[in-house]
Amino acid sequence: MADAKVIPFDDDRSRGGPGRSARGWTAGGGRRTGDEGRLGQEGRGGAQAPLGAVPEAGAPAGTPVGARPGPGDGPRTWREEPGERDRGDWDRRIAGGLAFLRRRITGEYEVDEFGYDADLTGHVLMSMLRPVYGKYFRVEVLGVENIPSEGGALVVANHSGTLPLDALMLQVAVHDHHPAERALRLLAADLVFMLPVVNELARKAGHTLACAEDAQRLLERGEVVGVMPEGFKGLGKPFSERYKLQRFGRGGFVSTALRTGAPIVPCSIVGAEEIYPMVGDFRTLARLLGIPYFPVTPTFPWLGPLGMVPLPTKWTIQFGEPVPMDDYPPEAVDDPMLMFNLTDQVRETIQHTLYRLLVRRRSVFF
Repeated sequence: MADAKVIPFDDDRSRGGPGRSARGWTAGGGRRTGDEGRLGQEGRGGAQAPLGAVPEAGAPAGTPVGARPGPGDGPRTWREEPGERDRGDWDRRIAGGLAFLRRRITGEYEVDEFGYDADLTGHVLMSMLRPVYGKYFRVEVLGVENIPSEGGALVVANHSGTLPLDALMLQVAVHDHHPAERALRLLAADLVFMLPVVNELARKAGHTLACAEDAQRLLERGEVVGVMPEGFKGLGKPFSERYKLQRFGRGGFVSTALRTGAPIVPCSIVGAEEIYPMVGDFRTLARLLGIPYFPVTPTFPWLGPLGMVPLPTKWTIQFGEPVPMDDYPPEAVDDPMLMFNLTDQVRETIQHTLYRLLVRRRSVFF
């Protein structure tokens, strides 16, 4: 399986380096369409001329577009002055931001029946998460091409980390690295939609209630749906149980996949277990607050708000081979043994992949 390289947020994603150019634009501002995206390429220097560039005044005849005359007799290949590329990048960012504001003011954006706002998610929410994803956790993505380029698919992943940051990092991984730029629609617990502000942001980011009806409707529409069957059992497990998968419920996600014929894509996430090492649980306080658990970590609550800063672990997210569901007859959903076997197959695939990634990992932080 091919590896998808992580592209830090503040890198110039339009320099033609590894990975996908941001929005498909080249360094010169031209639209990338295959090999035609390389504008103004010179034979030796390989530099790209900005779109619309003209030879400088006083340049000798035959000077290529974007070339600067040097002290010699002939023209020299153009080289960007310090800051020129950054200025062009900032110009594009400002133009994109102004266009976004215009759409918000004029109402020229769409929100689907679940509240998903693709425009806000792509331009604001993803931009807020990318520094954490690329610089802080330095997420490495493997096998993202196993998610189909079209049609419905159900991504099933392990869940951990005390706070659900792994779900957000998974969403960025699919959004930024899938060849077809697919959006991941995550199924979230009831608690998420009971919290003020969080409720609205979750809806706009494409999350919906973790129920079979909503998941089936999304899959039938051809969406990529993400589910973490461990739920709070995985998210709030003690540090001593790290990377040991909890029970995957009753196999409801398998039932939904069988009803829609959508393939199941197992996903294993390494790195989230160590961001908040949970060494204790104030259960009495958790019951009073109406939450599943109240975590105690080496830094929280002892350091107050500072203790809520996650440790900067190194993450790896690997998507496995899809498990096809369209080969089964419609009545297969009523076969409890088949449901159990498929659920166990997906769970074991994720667990074994976690072990392989842990063996490969050099350290928690590098």
